Amino acid sequence: MEIFIAILTYFAYIFIVVAYTVKIVKYLKLPIHLRWELYPVIHEDAYHYGGSCFENTNWWEKPRKIRNIKGFLWLLKDYFTLHDYLKQNLFYWLGLYPWHIGFISIITFHILCFFGALFMVSGISISHNSQDIIGIIIYYAILFTGVLSFILGAIGSIIILINRVIDKNLKTYASPLQFLTYIFTLIVFLSGLYSWYYVDPKLEEYREFWVGLLTFNFIGVETATMVHIILFDLFLIYLPFTRSLHYITRFFAFFLIRWDDKPNIRGGDMEKRIAGQFENRINWSGPHIITGKSWREQ
Repeated sequence: MEIFIAILTYFAYIFIVVAYTVKIVKYLKLPIHLRWELYPVIHEDAYHYGGSCFENTNWWEKPRKIRNIKGFLWLLKDYFTLHDYLKQNLFYWLGLYPWHIGFISIITFHILCFFGALFMVSGISISHNSQDIIGIIIYYAILFTGVLSFILGAIGSIIILINRVIDKNLKTYASPLQFLTYIFTLIVFLSGLYSWYYVDPKLEEYREFWVGLLTFNFIGVETATMVHIILFDLFLIYLPFTRSLHYITRFFAFFLIRWDDKPNIRGGDMEKRIAGQFENRINWSGPHIITGKSWREQ
């Protein structure tokens, strides 16, 4: 059984990295997006009063200060507060927020277990009374993120499911895949919660399991811990087929679409990309469209 869980874990982590990489590369190769041009844009100098570069004559010929760090900090704030949801629907936010934090925390928890195992392999003890400060920090970080994810994730999953069922507006736009995702995550969180509370209060088995993976000296774990590891592995394999990629593509959506206001300079890279897209063939028809022609010909 130890070999099976180890192979499943290797596969799950390799699969999600490869699958996400393929999807991201695919998205980046898509045709250039349509401009939003909704101002003010956060990286603008004139953002604080609602202005934009368009206030300047021949703005495209002048150097511009793009403050991407402001956009990055704004996105981090959005990730950890979900303030737009809070403003629009408090009851929905009360379920979405703990689920969201639980999701981020459980990913962080397993990553920290991996790094904790790396330190253990290198001879550093990971415990509350470790002689190395890094060992104490990693110990409490693993314990905090693990317990936080199990509790908040389970609470959030339940509230979201209730919201999706009783709110007609949400239910209308909820697909069967979304319900499956919420139920799946609920089971994953509950399995981790059970394992921590009844079997492994210090979450030591997770670190030991990862030590076995890193040293190829696979170890057995308690049944409850084993169930959670298997469920989490299956969850990682399942994630690329859900909408979870928006945790990554959200950065693209803001930096490359919502906030992208680079000028289209004659002879520049953007002009070349647009010209290339005009050669794409049309595969649909209409009263004003001829199938098979390029956009340039049309």
